[in-house]
Amino acid sequence: MVKKEKGLTIQKFNLWFSDSHILKDVSFSIPENKVTAIIGPSGCGKSTLLRSINRMNDLIPEAKIKGKILIDNENIYRENIDLNNLRMKVGMVFQKPNPFPKSIYDNVAYGLKIKGIRNKNKVDSIVEKSLKDAWLWKEVKDRLDESAMELSGGQQQRLCIARALATNPEILLLDEPTSALDPKSTKKIEELVLELKDNVTVLQVTHNISQAARISDYTAFLYLGELIEYGKTDKIFTVPEDQRTEDYLEGKFG
Repeated sequence: MVKKEKGLTIQKFNLWFSDSHILKDVSFSIPENKVTAIIGPSGCGKSTLLRSINRMNDLIPEAKIKGKILIDNENIYRENIDLNNLRMKVGMVFQKPNPFPKSIYDNVAYGLKIKGIRNKNKVDSIVEKSLKDAWLWKEVKDRLDESAMELSGGQQQRLCIARALATNPEILLLDEPTSALDPKSTKKIEELVLELKDNVTVLQVTHNISQAARISDYTAFLYLGELIEYGKTDKIFTVPEDQRTEDYLEGKFG
């Protein structure tokens, strides 16, 4: 039996919105159970690349793609792929916290219902574990029936992380998850991300160069839709191979 390859690989991936060529021949492999930061100036394609990994760009009618994104050696852009299953395997948390206007409990249980899990004891157990994994359980365990909209911004973002974790994803996509948060909440999310990588592969888009240096194992630098440089974060930040990477890290543009 051929051993099935695990992990995430992007192969010569191109994306257009109408006539605008947003991503250009992007290729790299993301190691499992590590944090990979995607950095680059505004408009360089960071968030578009992230959304391509769970096919969120499919919601944009003028989007077209060429190339492959492989998860566990299967092309997620092949025909007849089950997008619900894909998005269970690849969770996503957005820039601004976006809890559903439901209870705290129902936010976390939402994906489980889509998966067809109806056993209340099992759902209760997964909700509790997900909230614990997102470092939120102690703060909300006595208010699970309250609206998620009553939580603070930092708590809402951790709730969104718990919601993504509930479906037991292999990959967690974070699109600037701390940009709308205060420094204290940001620090908590960063510490959480470092712990989460023991169980899930994390890709995080960030404009915050210092944050990328603090929390990521690997860094990908995008510029004008092209992958300029990719490698271990400590190497990228100390001895970058491309002058454009060095100039960006030094704040000369961006």
